[in-house]
Amino acid sequence: MFLQIHSLTSYHATLLNRDDAGLAKRIPFGDAVRLRVSSQCLKRHWREKLQDMLDLPGGLRTRHFFSREVLRRLVEERGVDAALAEKLVRQLGKALITTSDGSKDPLDETLQMKQPVLFGRPEADFLVDLLAQCAAEGEPEKALGGRLKTNKENFQAMLRQAGHDNLFAGIEGALFGRFVTSDILSRRDAAVHVAHAFTVHKLDTEVDYFTVVDDLNREEETGAAHAGDMELGAGLFYGYVTVDIPLLVSNFTGCDSKDWTEQDLRDVCAVLDALVRAIATVSPGAKLGATAPYAYSDFIMLETGRQQPRSLANAYLKALPARGDLMQTAVDALARHVRALDGMYGKTADLRVAATTRNLEADIAPTQPLDAAIQTALNAVFGEKCHARAPATL
Repeated sequence: MFLQIHSLTSYHATLLNRDDAGLAKRIPFGDAVRLRVSSQCLKRHWREKLQDMLDLPGGLRTRHFFSREVLRRLVEERGVDAALAEKLVRQLGKALITTSDGSKDPLDETLQMKQPVLFGRPEADFLVDLLAQCAAEGEPEKALGGRLKTNKENFQAMLRQAGHDNLFAGIEGALFGRFVTSDILSRRDAAVHVAHAFTVHKLDTEVDYFTVVDDLNREEETGAAHAGDMELGAGLFYGYVTVDIPLLVSNFTGCDSKDWTEQDLRDVCAVLDALVRAIATVSPGAKLGATAPYAYSDFIMLETGRQQPRSLANAYLKALPARGDLMQTAVDALARHVRALDGMYGKTADLRVAATTRNLEADIAPTQPLDAAIQTALNAVFGEKCHARAPATL
């Protein structure tokens, strides 16, 4: 069972996502080069919004987990001697993190990892408790070594025994996955698959040259105090997200994915409700002060069913001409592509529902306000079990 989310969002002059040279990200597609927003950028902003919208444990994607989270809390909150705490934290890091370059110590002299790793808040709480308990014993390092002689399954069991549920890697891990090579930390496969968003028309940018005037210049002091430039582009972006529902339920509950319909689905419903709202309303945050890059989607279409997911990006394989009501043109192109796919393969979704400010032919999908469209899609997936634990708000 899948939930597919298609969006069309128009942005005025912005710089939504930059490359290493500071230019707007772009990608060749079809007959033209397009503006692009990376999936990593999109997920970053969505997960920050989800943390505000949901009362569920979040995560920390950081290189400083052991120094600025575990060590800090161990000393400040638990009163463990700083020298002993550092020894225990380094021992913990060696046990949890596997290095790829063959070095024995995955942490540098400041307890920083070489790459960021996603840890859940529940894992942080558990590890701080664990080290505090070991610090209180006669031989702290020996006590910790004994407790860390375990595997993934036992580590998860220890977490649950300590009162932490299956969201030990936070909702971020359950949604977007966690890749680790550790023998103890558990990998999470991503249940939410996010495509790079791109413009339905060809790229058309300009370099904005700007200057800064020194307010304390004397009358004879002319010229700018600073000059700079940045690339700006306006565009109508197509976005695509697929959710593997059985895997998502498994990540939230710990069940086998084939048993997903038998679980308590309230948290999953709340998260999916919030995710669709975030996709529709949360903008990438580059150059906030200079461009105010805020926009809501003018088109959201939700599809549910057991069919193999497929993007509708090829509706824009031929770049649309940037004239007239481009949003309506994009909606019409998407509708034609859906109709063509259904004509070739048969029904490619069991249910479709859309929320849009434009016109969409009724044979493609009924249109409803966003709240109703989300509820219709979730009811199609979960039936009567679709009752969110707490309503999500923008």
